[in-house]
Amino acid sequence: MSQEFKIGDLEGSRPVEMVPPRKPALRLLTCGSVDDGKSTLIGRLLYDSRLIRADQFAALARDSRKYGSAGDNVDYALLLDGLEAEREQGVTIDVAYRYFSTAARSFIVADAPGHEQYTRNMVTAASNADLAIILVDARKGLLPQTFRHAFVVALLGIRHVVLAVNKIDLVDFEQTVFDDIVAAFGDFAAKLDFRSATAIPISARYGDNVSSKSSRTGWYRGFPLLAHLEQVDVEEEVRQRPFRMAVQWVNRAHLDFRGFSGTIASGELRAGDEIVVAGSGRLTRVVNIVTADGNLDVAQAGDAVTLTLADEGDISRGDVLAAPKDRPQVADQFAAKIIWMAGEPLLPGRSYLMKIGTRTVPATITELKHRIDVGTLASHAAKTLGTNEIGVCNVATAAPVAFDPYAENRATGAFILIDRSSNSTSAAGMISFGLRRAGNIHHQELIVTKAARAQLKQQRPAILWFTGLSGAGKSTIANLVEVRLSRRGAHTALLDGDNVRHGLSRDLGFTEVDRVENIRRVGAVAKLMTDAGLIVLCSFISPFCAERRMIRESVDDGEFIEIFVDAPIEQCMARDPKGLYRRALAGSIKNFTGIGQAYEPPERPEIHLNSGTDSAEACAERVISALLRREII
Repeated sequence: MSQEFKIGDLEGSRPVEMVPPRKPALRLLTCGSVDDGKSTLIGRLLYDSRLIRADQFAALARDSRKYGSAGDNVDYALLLDGLEAEREQGVTIDVAYRYFSTAARSFIVADAPGHEQYTRNMVTAASNADLAIILVDARKGLLPQTFRHAFVVALLGIRHVVLAVNKIDLVDFEQTVFDDIVAAFGDFAAKLDFRSATAIPISARYGDNVSSKSSRTGWYRGFPLLAHLEQVDVEEEVRQRPFRMAVQWVNRAHLDFRGFSGTIASGELRAGDEIVVAGSGRLTRVVNIVTADGNLDVAQAGDAVTLTLADEGDISRGDVLAAPKDRPQVADQFAAKIIWMAGEPLLPGRSYLMKIGTRTVPATITELKHRIDVGTLASHAAKTLGTNEIGVCNVATAAPVAFDPYAENRATGAFILIDRSSNSTSAAGMISFGLRRAGNIHHQELIVTKAARAQLKQQRPAILWFTGLSGAGKSTIANLVEVRLSRRGAHTALLDGDNVRHGLSRDLGFTEVDRVENIRRVGAVAKLMTDAGLIVLCSFISPFCAERRMIRESVDDGEFIEIFVDAPIEQCMARDPKGLYRRALAGSIKNFTGIGQAYEPPERPEIHLNSGTDSAEACAERVISALLRREII
C-alpha cells in the first residue's frame, strides 16, 4: 500500500490494480527547491518509458560529460534543461514540457524552475496541472521553497500531490529520514486543501521506486511513482461540476449558419439541453453540438465545440453559457487572491486589464487586504506587493463579469491582470467570492442629464488636466486659464494639487501607492463635476501615465484634454517657488518627483506648452485657442 498522509496524519491507502483501465491524459507539474532533482526525475521517466531514441541517448551521454553533474553516469536532467544557461548553471529557468505515455495512461509533464525569482514560470505551469509532484532532497529535508511551492500549488487549485523524497540513496535508504520528512510536510499540508497526498521515497538518478519497486527500500510498501500516477483519478470532480462554457468565437461559417464556439470548462451538455447566458440571464436551448468530426449527442469538459441554439439572440465573445439551475455569479466587485508577477510593484487604484475566460475588461485593485507569508501562511498588513508576493485583495471591474469561486471551478474563477502600457502579465488571480455590497449598489437613472446641464451653461463639459514637474507653472497657467474662461461666462471648477491635499487627500502620503490613490480620487471628483456640465481644471504633477489614462477612459471621448506643461528640470529647480527641490535634495522630502521619483511625460498630449521659454500668459492664450477650436467654449 502506498503511504499517504491526510491533514498531517500518515495512513495506508486502499489497494488498486497495478495496470488500471486506460484513463484520460494526466497533466503533471514537478516542483520543489533548486537541485531537488525535478528535471532528473522527468528524464528518468522518459528513459524508462523508452521514449529516447538511440541517437538522442548518444547525444545525452556526450552532454553529460560536458555539462552533467552525475559523474560518469548519464545526467537525465539535461533532457529537460534545454537552454544553454540552464545547462551551464545546472538549474531550470524556463518551463519545460514533455509528453510520454504508458499502456494505462498518457502524461503531459511540466518541469517548473525551483528558484524563487522564477515563481511566475512555476505559476504558469501550475495553472493547467491536475497533479503536482513536490520533490524534496532527502539530505536537506524541507526548505522554504518547498513550502512556497506547496502553498502555490494549493492556491492554484491543484488538489492531488505526490511528495517525492528524492536522493534516498544518498541517505543509505534510511526509513527514519523518510518518515521525518513526511511527518513535517504533513503538518504543513494540514493547512492546505489537498484531496490526496502520497509520499514515495525515490532515487531519480538510479530509478528506485520511479517506474518499478526498489529492492533497496523493503520497508516501503507502496507503489512506485509511475504506477500511482497511472491510477489517480482527477477527472471526476470536473465532470461533476455544473456546465460552463465561455464563448470564444461567434462562428458564421456561411449566411445560414451561426454557432458559438468554445471549450467546455466543466460539466456535460446534451443536444436539447436548456442553457442560460450568464450575463444577461437569457434562456435558450441547444439544437446541435457541432465538432470537426461531426455532431455529438453529448459533450463534456475539455471538448472544443460549436453550439447552435434555438434562437440566436445577443451573444458575443466573452459571454459565459451555463446550466440554468446552477448559474455562476455575476458581479463587478469581488475578493481574490493574487500572485504578483510584474517587476514593478502592485499599486492599488491603478487600472489594469483583466482577462477572465475569453473576456477582457478594465479592472482596479480597490484594496489590498493583506500579504500572505508563504512559509507560515500568516497574514501581514501591506500597501503593495512586490514580485512573486501573494496577497488578498478586493477587485472592481468596469463591467460585471460571470465567475465561480476558484475553489469551485478553476476554469471560471481564474484571471490574469495585464499592464495596460506594456501588455505584459502583471498578476495571476483566483476569485474567492463576490462582494455582497456589489449587489446592493446600482446606477441611479438621473432625469436631468449631463447634456441638459451643459446646454444650460452653453458649453461642453471637459477636464483640462495640467500635468508637469513641480515648478513648471501648472497652477499659474491653470489660474490664468480659469480667469479667461470666467470672463467668457464659462462655468468652471479648479482642483489644485496642494488644495486637495488639505481635504480630500489629507490622509495620503507621497509613496507610489498614495500618489495613485490621490489621482484616482481627484479623477472621480472631476468626473462628477463634468456630469454637472462644468469645465474642470486640474493641476497635478500626476507623474504616472497609467493614472492619467485611467481618468481619460472614465469620461466620454473628447472630454479629457491633457495639457503637458513642459519645462526643463533645471529651470524648475531654479524657480523652486515653494523650496521643495531644495528640501528634496537635502533628503527631507522622500519620493519627490524629478529627484526621488520618476516623471512619465505624456506621449501624445492634446496641448503641449513650453513654459520654459513662453510666458504664462502666452501659454494660457494657447489653451483658450485650443478650447475654441474644439468647441468646448
